[in-house]
Amino acid sequence: MRLDNKRVLITGGSSGLGRAIAMRFARDGATVAVTGRREDRLASLADMVSTAGGLCVPIPCDHTDPSANEAAVSRAEAELGGLDVLVNNAGVIGYDGVLDPDRDTWRQMMDVNVEAVYDLSCRAIPFLLEGRNPSIVNISSVAGLRPYPGLMGYCVSKAAVDMMTKVMALELAERGVRVNAINPGVVVTELHKQSGMDEAAYSAFLEHSKDTHPLGRVGAADEVAALAAFLVSDEAGFITGGLHSIDGGRALSSSR
Repeated sequence: MRLDNKRVLITGGSSGLGRAIAMRFARDGATVAVTGRREDRLASLADMVSTAGGLCVPIPCDHTDPSANEAAVSRAEAELGGLDVLVNNAGVIGYDGVLDPDRDTWRQMMDVNVEAVYDLSCRAIPFLLEGRNPSIVNISSVAGLRPYPGLMGYCVSKAAVDMMTKVMALELAERGVRVNAINPGVVVTELHKQSGMDEAAYSAFLEHSKDTHPLGRVGAADEVAALAAFLVSDEAGFITGGLHSIDGGRALSSSR
């Protein structure tokens, strides 16, 4: 299988993209450690992977706590017998802007979407340097590539992830570690509902998004997971420093 013998740490796997990535990687032969804040969801994911014949180590973690990050990386490395791949998926979305500033939202975007990615990567890299064909995938967003009004903190945080990806790729290339980012458009996950959007508003948002994405639909988490699986595979061994859009053409369209 494509990811046989890959030992992978995936953050934010309680739901959405992280959960889909964990399931896809396990199906492709990887052993995975998955972090998240909801222990019940992590336990159910581990059961699903185990039932399918794979191994998933659930690690409850708040990634805004550096000591928790250190413990999570150490536990993943110990229980998997090493690390070959880090997927920085954990993230949040919030709504703010210069006309309606919300400093708490801004701080949360920076803490979760930027600081945690930096901290986790720094802690994982010493283990990755000893891994087999190691790589890092950062889950960014179309909002890292283009601006959206009312999403100031989110756009800035994802743009920071994109630049972090490029700098890390340059710094780690000579050590054999590849680093890439994935920039999804709107994908059906729990991200927006976790930010406070109710079911009716989310359904309306998804319907509107069919018009803002040139392919005429929103994305599925499994599609992002398939791209992530390719990027960490040995088939992608000459790909590093890339920002890989999977957005139905959203970044090409004008703001609506």
